[in-house]
Amino acid sequence: MPPEPSDGRSLDRAKLLAARYKAAEARPYLASALYALTVVAAERVPTMAVDRHWRCYVSPAFVEDTAVDELAGVWVHEVAHLLRDHHGRAERLPAADQGDPLRVNIAQDCEINDDLLADGLRLPAGRVEPALFGLPSGGLFEGYLRGIPTIPRHHLNCGSGAHGVPAPWELGERDGPARIGPVEAEALRRQTAQAIRAHRRSRGTVPAGWRRWAEEVLEPTVDWRKALSGAVREAAAWAGGAVDYTYRRPSRRTPALGGRIVLPSLRRPLPRVAIVVDTSGSMGEDDLAAALAEVSGVLREVGIGGNRVTVLACDADVHAVSRVTSVDQVELAGGGGTNMVVGISRALAAAERPNIVVVLTDGLTPWPREPVSCRLIAALIGPSAPEPPPWVETVRVTTAD
Repeated sequence: MPPEPSDGRSLDRAKLLAARYKAAEARPYLASALYALTVVAAERVPTMAVDRHWRCYVSPAFVEDTAVDELAGVWVHEVAHLLRDHHGRAERLPAADQGDPLRVNIAQDCEINDDLLADGLRLPAGRVEPALFGLPSGGLFEGYLRGIPTIPRHHLNCGSGAHGVPAPWELGERDGPARIGPVEAEALRRQTAQAIRAHRRSRGTVPAGWRRWAEEVLEPTVDWRKALSGAVREAAAWAGGAVDYTYRRPSRRTPALGGRIVLPSLRRPLPRVAIVVDTSGSMGEDDLAAALAEVSGVLREVGIGGNRVTVLACDADVHAVSRVTSVDQVELAGGGGTNMVVGISRALAAAERPNIVVVLTDGLTPWPREPVSCRLIAALIGPSAPEPPPWVETVRVTTAD
């Protein structure tokens, strides 16, 4: 890569990082995402930009000439491109729109900036917002795109992390600082969405655009409440209420009987779930990201009762077993051949046997030859995943094309 031309100015990292701190302090639900960005000084970038690997390219001249509070707004703007998966969404646009990254970028900035301005953030002069094009606020960039002029007078470039087209100043995929891949990016999105939900419950001061985004992120593809309930006795009891009696915790009415008679109390059993995640070489990064999203959906329905979900990373062997209560505790390892039978057998051999085993896979795997001793759900990732045996319950997880 040829060296950057220099105008003699070096990057004022102290000022830049002070601005990031200011942004994270004011909006703590974005802190993890903001601090995941890796700073790269690049004099050819006009202001600041991001690539799809969560590297933030910064112009030293722009930092020198811009106030800290405006830099804080730009930090939030750039990380919003990545959190909202703008580059992934841009790749799903019609080919003609994909070939016009400037208009796509302007539409994306409209989606972001109306939320930021409504939240009281300061942005540098020259910003775009829906009102400049006679468009309503609160929309998505796909809808705004039709209202952006064919030859716009605005010139901006937020990088491949926005419109999806690599910019001249960007490093290669394997060059420079460590990159964040799609799986880690999906985990960051979900972590941020959960932080927004928690912030709303405690303070209620999250802009509408971020609230809408968080709820969409946290909604899994599969209705796991429906998929998990009613299959085994424990799951039915968990979904429908306490249906069994136990003497482990005597009834509250027992003291009224003078202790001579001990009454049992009703118990509410919770299902114990094992999730086998296919980490073989046939599972792409987008497939693993989709699997993580479904793990989060299972945890939402089961994990609230305690550590009752175990995740096993498996290709042709089991590489990691962890009992988790949140998706960021999941450890994925593997990359070799595929045999989910190994993972299923390992799950059933646990001391605390699961009531339900969920296998998240692209379906390119052997299956047990006969039904197992608990409910088995195959969550098939991708539209072309082959069907498992008929006695395996099957749900399909859609992924972006």
